[in-house]
Amino acid sequence: MAEKPTYRNTEEMSFRDASTELEQIVRALEAGDLELEDALDRYARGVELLSSLKARLSDAEQRVRVLLDASQEVMAPDTTAAPSTAYLND
Repeated sequence: MAEKPTYRNTEEMSFRDASTELEQIVRALEAGDLELEDALDRYARGVELLSSLKARLSDAEQRVRVLLDASQEVMAPDTTAAPSTAYLND
């Protein structure tokens, strides 16, 4: 029986590295050349990587939303300081 590979902690991996490893796992599983135990082990690792990648994307989306909201607040005109023009039409 083949020895189980030692995987890096997903939290220590860059997004790109985790994504690349997941792609390699998908290719290996699609090829269909793996023993059942190895396929199950890689599938479990793929699920772990996918979960980590989804969490990172969700975090990045939230950060972008916060930045967009902040930039819209800065760019929005402040009409509270503008003088009233109601008296000009009298």
